[in-house]
Amino acid sequence: MTADIVETTGKAGTARWAPGDHILWRYRANAADRIHICRPVTVVEDTPELLAVWLAPGTPCVKPQLTDGTSVHREPLSTRYTKPRTTALCQWLGTGVLKLARPGEPWSVWLFWEHGWQFKNWYVNLEEPLARWAGGVDSEDHFLDIAVYPDRGWEWKDEDEFAQAQRAGLMDAAQARRVRAAGRAAVGLIEAWGAPFRDGWEDWRPDPAWPVPALPADWDRKDRGHTSAHSRS
Repeated sequence: MTADIVETTGKAGTARWAPGDHILWRYRANAADRIHICRPVTVVEDTPELLAVWLAPGTPCVKPQLTDGTSVHREPLSTRYTKPRTTALCQWLGTGVLKLARPGEPWSVWLFWEHGWQFKNWYVNLEEPLARWAGGVDSEDHFLDIAVYPDRGWEWKDEDEFAQAQRAGLMDAAQARRVRAAGRAAVGLIEAWGAPFRDGWEDWRPDPAWPVPALPADWDRKDRGHTSAHSRS
C-alpha cells in the first residue's frame, strides 16, 4: 500500500527517496511528449551523487509495441521507427537489473547477472540526464549503448539502431553528435575504470524482504518537476 509522502531533503535541496521506496523509471518516446516505457523499481540508494534502483524479476512494466501487435524488436529495422506505435503491459523477465545514475550524466549504468548471481556485464545506456518528479525519474533513450565486461573490455552496441533513428528523423545531426560525444566520455570513464565500475556494485544483492513493486494505474501521469517522494510498503 502507499504510505505517507516522505520529505527527505538532500544537500542540494531536492527530496530524497529512502531505501525500499518504490518509484517509476520512465522513458519518453523519442520526438514525442508521451511516456512509452515505464518500469516500477525499488530504491537502493539515493544521494546527491547517485541514484541506485533495483528492477526485480517479474515486475509489471509498460513497453512500446506496434499497433498491429508486433513487438518492436521483431519489426525489421527499416520500418521499426516509422510504423504506428502504442504501449502494452509486460513483465520483466529473466534476472533483475541494478540501475545506477549520477545527476546530470547523459547515461545510466545497468548491471546484469545470469545463472543466479553470476555477474555478466555492465551496460551503459546513453540517454537524457534523469529528470526527477514526485513519483520517480524520466528520461529519453538515445539508442546508442556500450557493453562493459568483467575483464574491462567494452564494445559499442546498437549502432545500427542509432543510425536508423537518425534516418527516421527521431534525432537530428546535432543531437547525434552530442550523443556520440557522450558515448566517448563514457568510454573515457570506462578506460579509467572510474565510478561506478570500480565501486563493487557487482557484489550487491537486494533485500529478500523487498516486494515486487506494482504498476500504478496512472503510470503515464504528467506531473514532472515535483520533488516529493512517494514511499510504498
